[in-house]
Amino acid sequence: MTGPDFSPDVHAIRSIDAVPVILSMVKHLTGMRFAAVARVTDRSWVACAVDDSIDFGLKPGGELVLESTICHEIRQHRKPVIFGHASAHPVFSLHHTPRTYGLESYISIPIIRANGDFFGTLCAIDSVPANLDEPAIAKTLTLFAQLIAMSLDTQSRLETTKAALVDATEHGRLREQFIAVLGHDLRTPLSAIRLSADLLETKTTEVRSLNLIAAIRNSSTRMGVLIENVLDFARGRMGGGIPVRRQLTDDLGRTLKLTLDEIQASHPQATLIHSLDIPPGIYCDSLRLSQLLSNLLGNAVTHGSPTAPINVRAYAEGDEIVVSVTNQGAPIPAQLMPLLFEPFTRSEAGQRGEGLGLGLYIASQIATAHNGSLNVSSTRETGTCFVARFPAAFKWIR
Repeated sequence: MTGPDFSPDVHAIRSIDAVPVILSMVKHLTGMRFAAVARVTDRSWVACAVDDSIDFGLKPGGELVLESTICHEIRQHRKPVIFGHASAHPVFSLHHTPRTYGLESYISIPIIRANGDFFGTLCAIDSVPANLDEPAIAKTLTLFAQLIAMSLDTQSRLETTKAALVDATEHGRLREQFIAVLGHDLRTPLSAIRLSADLLETKTTEVRSLNLIAAIRNSSTRMGVLIENVLDFARGRMGGGIPVRRQLTDDLGRTLKLTLDEIQASHPQATLIHSLDIPPGIYCDSLRLSQLLSNLLGNAVTHGSPTAPINVRAYAEGDEIVVSVTNQGAPIPAQLMPLLFEPFTRSEAGQRGEGLGLGLYIASQIATAHNGSLNVSSTRETGTCFVARFPAAFKWIR
């Protein structure tokens, strides 16, 4: 029958850089020529680290018969054992351990971890007597034993953290792959729904049916936005950011105006006031900036006051293009502000509303991909204002 494997314990002690120094210091302080860190269980005594100048014969991983050691007793009472001259000692002159191993001097300090578990001992032995009466010796070795115990606890916490990180990373990767596949597969049935709505619209003039068809179309449009957001999120997380294709464009203002018209058509109850004054020759991905504006407007329509207008401005300011969306209503809670551009913030904050909480995250990623920024201010007096800024051109383009 194979005994327990103590190689992890030996490795753990070997991984503590201070242990060789500690063993050397133990020999120096005590004048003894053998020092070790031992793993002691209810059945085994195993050397984890050794500094041997008397050829005692133990190497890391080597074992002694547990019952032949004093560490077996220390494990039970958890107190240090120290004697400097066994043959003259009233107790240890008759003890089997000094007789078995020919010891005259001995010191052993328990190593007890933070949770109360007994790991083993820090010990030193010699075949000649040693002066161990100085109280500083026991105190110093006790501090060394505590240092070893703390190092073992730190290692355990680090290993636990590493394992949790690997597990979380793997779960995150699988989740994002699942999201990407799911988003892709949802496109097909959604296209069928849209085509069916278009077909039904050509075959009826009944008002109630037309209203239902319009509702189906609006819902499918919102679903399409959600799917695209999910796909962008997955692409961004797995590929290092949302991809953009920047090129010189003369009609960014027109593209943004079409986005405004689409939002207005899908939200006829909203009042949109806009001022678009963008010069030609802007280096950008106009479709991605359209998506940025659409996400900001969708957020404003969903969370802003239904009776107050939403103000949209797009203009050049120095070497930058600025796009801002301002809505009125309750200000964004202070505790939510640091999380606002993180994915799934709405669900984490316990808020309800249309969408997955990806819109602002994607908008911020689009701004970042344009070497720009997206910021927000929100007060009861001035409303909530999102401002995106990005360079109008690469600085080396002239």
